[in-house]
This record gives sequence, structure tokens and C-alpha cells, in this order.
Amino acid sequence: MDDIPAPSRAAASKSQANHNSITDNNTSSGNTPIATDTTSTVPTPTTTSTTSQTTTPTTHSATSTTLQIPTRTASSKLPDAVATASAASETKPLAAAASRERETTTTPHGHELPFVAPSSYLRRTPTGRRMADKHAGLSPLDRDQMLGLRGIREFLKVRNSYDVLPLSCRLIVFDNELLIKKSLNILIQNGIVSAPVWDSRTSTFAGLLTSTDYINVIQYYCQHPDRLEDVDQFRLSHLREIEKAIGVLPLETVSVHPTRPLYEACRRMLRTRARRIPLVDRDDETGRETVISVITQYRILKFIAVNNEKYTTLLKKSVREVGLGTYATEGRPLATAKMNDSVLDAIHLMVQHNISAVPVVDKHDRLLNVFEAVDVIPCIKGGDYDALSSTIGEALSKRQEDFPGIYTCTEEDRLDSIFDTIRKSRVHRLVVIDDDSNLRGMVSLSDILKYVLLHGEEDDSIQYG
Repeated sequence: MDDIPAPSRAAASKSQANHNSITDNNTSSGNTPIATDTTSTVPTPTTTSTTSQTTTPTTHSATSTTLQIPTRTASSKLPDAVATASAASETKPLAAAASRERETTTTPHGHELPFVAPSSYLRRTPTGRRMADKHAGLSPLDRDQMLGLRGIREFLKVRNSYDVLPLSCRLIVFDNELLIKKSLNILIQNGIVSAPVWDSRTSTFAGLLTSTDYINVIQYYCQHPDRLEDVDQFRLSHLREIEKAIGVLPLETVSVHPTRPLYEACRRMLRTRARRIPLVDRDDETGRETVISVITQYRILKFIAVNNEKYTTLLKKSVREVGLGTYATEGRPLATAKMNDSVLDAIHLMVQHNISAVPVVDKHDRLLNVFEAVDVIPCIKGGDYDALSSTIGEALSKRQEDFPGIYTCTEEDRLDSIFDTIRKSRVHRLVVIDDDSNLRGMVSLSDILKYVLLHGEEDDSIQYG
């Protein structure tokens, strides 16, 4: 099992390690390319229905919310007018909108109406000299790279977070009095890995439950094995006590209003290191909050890839040139595991290095697979914590049949080809390998999003934090 041949990067089928590799302007994945997640389970017409996912009707219930989202689908191209209006060479960032010339309308009595004429939003602002100054002295490759990045950023600043959602989607929300054990089973039954938590007493959003929270419960169990019976009776509202006891960060509570710019949502995700962010609306009169949906880094990057091919094709620099990803350094090797290592060993590596995935390699350091944080969830189904002593190989065999596989790249692959892969396939990270499948590094979606948003954009940190 250790000695496997190096997977062919040009082949269209998956390798023995279930790899999917990419090359410049070409995607060779083992799964059929998907357009995007535009449809889901049966939607209901613009109403919110609550159904119990458990046998107990109220405090122990999981709220399953089905929403009909009347938005554009991420899989369809935006109108040419929108794409043109977001071109980096023709528009300013949203932060500059306040400095645009205001137009007023005068009444017959000489009074000026206090509003901005719509034409002022559509008038093009000359930016040629400013852009030329910023790009002076750059090589054609660097100039195209910056034009592509600025075009994507302008697009993110004129689109709101609501636009990323599919036409219809189902949202499962957990009441914070639900047993942790039951919430785990509901996630598995519905094939999801996270869910918003709702405080029914205050009618407010209480946080986002992810696989990291279950790993925290496992850590607590390892530190207090004599309290297994108590662990089984813990509710979601007890997570803060568990996290405080083991000294880790509390449940993610970062959120964004659905009408805020998508750029703002991305900046919040990067600042808090969250891989997904809920869209939460708030009633100003009652203070009651409504969780609309949850958007992930993958959905945002796919939204960019589908609607901004004009700009992503300008990103011709390689992974090595832009310094994308995490690599082994002298005295600090990459965290890796073997197939025969236990699941608990992999969990300890994730906690120790603050990572969400551990590459699985053979004795020659050749990539075999990747053990992800979400792979922990099936291992403790039903509260069976003894399953944590099983091997990583046994845990990986429990993955769902629609698992998209592992995607790889080399340091010479370009960013435009990575976006092409994201546009066609369901990608959550890229493992960097060489021509012999030896592990070199890891590129996360956070790395890609951070580069797209922040490279050369230090000034924006003042406005968006």
C-alpha cells in the first residue's frame, strides 16, 4: 500500500490516491465538472417553515429552514453591462463613491432637492492617469496580474453577499438546546458539515457549528475520560463551557448582512479565519434576527471564477511566483500522517498546528490522501468515541460516494488554471506535489482568497479592516 506509482497529471481519471491534478489552462479531474450548486432540496414559496428533526418537540429540536431565495444563480454569467461596469480600468472602489460629484435638481422656487441624481452613479470617472501611475515600471506580466486582481476586487465591491446564493436552497438551523450527540447525527443524515445555531430565548443568531466544535468536544473527552456520560448529555449551549475548559476559541459568531458588499464578507472571513460566514438579517424594530443562509469560501471563489473569467485569465503568475500556500521550512516540516496512524493522532496534529487537513503520505513521502476535519464526524457517529482509535485508512473508507477527491497542483501551475479548476469542480484545497507525487506543500482556499483580496491593496485595510 505504501509503494504506489506516481499519478499521471495529464490523465483524466483519478489516480490510486484519488488525486485530481491541474495543469496550465487544463483541468484533469476524476469527477465530472459541475456548473455550480444552483439547486437543492424542495423549496417553499417565500415562507419559512420550521420542522423538528428530533423526537422532542421544542427545546431539543433542530430547526430546518427552507427558503426560496430570489437571487441570481452563481452558475449563470452576469450581464455584460455589469461585467463592464466592474472593470478595474473604468471604475473606482466603493470607498470612493462618496467623493463623486453630487448633482442636485432645482425646483421652480429655487430650492434644491436633497438627493443624488442616478446619472452620477453611472458616469464613468477617468482613472487612466492614476492606473498608469500605479502600473508604471511594471512588466507586462505584472501589469496584467494587477489588472486582473483589481477587476475581481471591483466586482466583489459592487456585488452583495446575497448574490452568491443559488435560486433556492435549504437551510438547517440548530436550536442551542439540542444535544450535541443529536446534532451530529442530523449533520450526517443531511450530508452537511456545518449549521447555524439559534438562541430561541433571545431570537438571535448564536454561532456557527462546524467540525472544529466536535474536535473540541473530543479534546475535552480526552482530557476528562471519566466524564463520558456527561459528554453525551452536553447541549450546544454547553460548547462555550467546553471550549473555555480546554482553552480554545469559542463558537464562531461572525456574520454579515446579506445586502453588504461581498468584498466586506470576504474581509471578515479573512480577519476571523472563518471558512464560512452566515448571512444574518436583523429587524431594527424588534431586534429579532433571521439567518438567511451560509456562504463558504468555495462558493465565493466559484462565484468569482464563473462571472470573472475575463479577469481570472489575466492571472498568469505561477504558484511559486506569488508565494501561494504553506511549505516545509528548515526546522519546521509539514504536518503529515500515515495510513496506519490513528484518527486521534490526526486530530492532535490539527489542533497542534491549527490546520483543517493533514496530508497522508507513504514512507517515501509520496502523497496518498488527505485526512480532513470533516472526516472526524462519521467516526464519532452515535457518540462512539472508541472509534477514534481506528486507523486513518479505516476512517477514509467511510467517506460518502460523492466525495470529489483530492486535487493537486505543482508550484509551476498558474493562478488562472487554478480558477479554471474551481470553476469546473468542487475544490476545497490543493496539495502541492512534484512530478513524482512527493509532497511539497498545501494551498488552501483561504490562501487564494487572501491573495486575491490583499495583494497590493494595503489601503483597503483601513475601510474594511
